[in-house]
Amino acid sequence: MRRSFAGSLTGALALTAVALAAPQASGGTTIPDGVVIGGKPVEIAQAPWVVALSSRDRFGGTRAGQFCGGVQVAPDRVLTAAHCVTKEVLGVPLGQVRDLGVIAGRSELKGSGGREVAVSGVLLNPGYDPGTNAGDFALLTLASPLPADHAIKAAGPGHAAYEAGTAAVVYGWGDTTGGGAYADELRAAPVKVLSDSACEKAYPGHADGTYSAATMLCAGDENGGRDACQGDSGGPLVADGRLIGLVSWGSGCGQAESPGVYARLSAAPETWAERS
Repeated sequence: MRRSFAGSLTGALALTAVALAAPQASGGTTIPDGVVIGGKPVEIAQAPWVVALSSRDRFGGTRAGQFCGGVQVAPDRVLTAAHCVTKEVLGVPLGQVRDLGVIAGRSELKGSGGREVAVSGVLLNPGYDPGTNAGDFALLTLASPLPADHAIKAAGPGHAAYEAGTAAVVYGWGDTTGGGAYADELRAAPVKVLSDSACEKAYPGHADGTYSAATMLCAGDENGGRDACQGDSGGPLVADGRLIGLVSWGSGCGQAESPGVYARLSAAPETWAERS
């Protein structure tokens, strides 16, 4: 199983504002959640809206605390996957995380460029269901703003970017092989948006989740080998210059018969991202 913690919580989560604990002395560490399979390095200047979620307290300093991806949608707002901020990923309840933040403007996690900005609050999508992975969205509020021109717009309902066959790109710092070889620099992989029927066939009622076109889309390569993987959760899927999905869940990495499943941006709360 990758990028999914289906069944580990019960019921849908209500919309909740979470105040985060102030930084304290370092505590225990856990393992990062879902690098891009079949991708290649990319400079952050080519995709300035891509950010890394970080907590050195929970995940150690080897990868600057990176454990999930995210995308800047406004100067002080970042979208990520809801499951990235659950206890199952963080190892403790969200309110106990001492140093949750985002790393922006940095291709290499171990580098010194860009900025590290604290997260001051988290909203969970009221429609998020961890049992099926439906509505896998969370909105992070930043303690200080990032450059406004680095934000990306989302594709609204009916946008052509959601059509099957559309070329798209997924970004992340996750596992590059499916075997735990995490990337230190941002990578991107070209994929194609797949039809809802193909996605439903792949995940009709899978142990990792159930595909629902209302809140999900899937993307991959018909021959496999190009996909998001562990550590990429919450990262962006972009097509036609618009954000169309967030890495959410799937089975394995880079398998032709098991494409990556993404939270569909047109299903996110309307006020969470500017659409066009």
